[in-house]
Amino acid sequence: MKYELVIGLETHVELSTESKIFCSCGGHSAAKEPNDCVCPACSGMPGMLPVMNKRVVELAVTAGLMLNCNINRYTTFDKKNYYYPDLPCAYQITQLNHPICTDGCVTLKTSEGTRDIRIKQIHMEEDAGKLVHGGNSSFVDFNRTSVPLIEIVTQPDFRSAEEVTTYLNKLKSMFISGGISECEEGAMRCDVNISVRPEGSEEFGVRTEIKNMSSFDAIERAIRYEAQRHMDALEFETEELVQETRRFDDVSGKTFAMRNKETEADYRYFPDANLMPIIIDDEWLEKIKANKPEAVDEKAEQYRNAGVSDKEIDMLISNNKISKLLDDTVALGCNAKDAATWILTDCAGVLRKDGKTFADLAITPQKLSDIIQMVDGGKINRVAAKKILIAVIENDVDPIAFCKENGLDRQVDSSAIDSIIDRIISENPRAVEDYRNGKTKAIQALFGACMKELKGAGDPAVIKEILEKKMS
Repeated sequence: MKYELVIGLETHVELSTESKIFCSCGGHSAAKEPNDCVCPACSGMPGMLPVMNKRVVELAVTAGLMLNCNINRYTTFDKKNYYYPDLPCAYQITQLNHPICTDGCVTLKTSEGTRDIRIKQIHMEEDAGKLVHGGNSSFVDFNRTSVPLIEIVTQPDFRSAEEVTTYLNKLKSMFISGGISECEEGAMRCDVNISVRPEGSEEFGVRTEIKNMSSFDAIERAIRYEAQRHMDALEFETEELVQETRRFDDVSGKTFAMRNKETEADYRYFPDANLMPIIIDDEWLEKIKANKPEAVDEKAEQYRNAGVSDKEIDMLISNNKISKLLDDTVALGCNAKDAATWILTDCAGVLRKDGKTFADLAITPQKLSDIIQMVDGGKINRVAAKKILIAVIENDVDPIAFCKENGLDRQVDSSAIDSIIDRIISENPRAVEDYRNGKTKAIQALFGACMKELKGAGDPAVIKEILEKKMS
């Protein structure tokens, strides 16, 4: 019998705010040591009251707009009651009755075709703390407690692991480029609800939930394992399927039962009387809409039309910093394809040499534009431009002044180049003989000697062309 996979996702995304959702402690990236970003409010001290962070609302609405959701103008908070050591109040402040966004949609393109994934809702909530286990002891780190989250809940519209990972990668690109979340490890976590039913059936099968996964690779492996487990149970009666929560073990590649799946009634939701309803009026909503980032698909298409490769596009839209650097550099008159190459190849090479990443890149659009336009205008060659780029990134020099001070803009006339090339050829008869005997790599030594003699001046492509003609 053929079976159909049915999957729904609950994706938790930590928001890029300077403070937590209900207190003034620093947000996700503020903490440096365990429990160094905690106050009486987020540690659950008696009598402390929550104060809503306005920025959380704005980022949640922005996420809803990006996912084509309806924005609810009246939204409230509820208490979700359960006990766990990393939840200091023994309840989580979340949204049940009036979530901030509902009824959205995301279009996916995979090898299986195009599919619309319906978004049931997006709601705001606070994160829990973190348990750290070691030896015979367990420790609680409350730094993450009350860090703001949005939870994106889909309808059960996924039919394969590929669709799931495509959706998650799209969310990640959208939220990074939109400044909503860094989506780094731990800042984007997913609960996977999965069931299997006979192909053509309209009834859902027994549902299990795989909890709290942050690796897309692990999510794909967990779905494939769990789908096979369900199909084996239906086809061969290997076990009785029950509604439950399971965890995925990355080493064995298997899922294991954790507990019976809770229902809404188990959490005893009730309205949070300490937080007033939030009213989003027309003026506030229009202001958020005006600051909404460009859609990822539209930005990708713009880059593609400018000649940027798909691989480069993936790198750009997954990093808001370099994407903005590219856009601002292009706005100063540079070609998008060239600027992308300078950022993703040349700048990346300088950073990699020093063991750094794009997060450490310190170059303004104006300085990058100056370098590119000096090359395009024929004032300097690529070799000189790379020397200038290194100086700009490592020492924040002015590229035009550095170029003049170091004589990198001097031009060498063709007769001088001819003279130098002739001398290099006459001084290296062995390399000339090897080249003429078919050892084409021998020309590299001669080319290197020419460039050294010219001290980076002159166009390398022109020099190599003249050298090859003289050699043959």
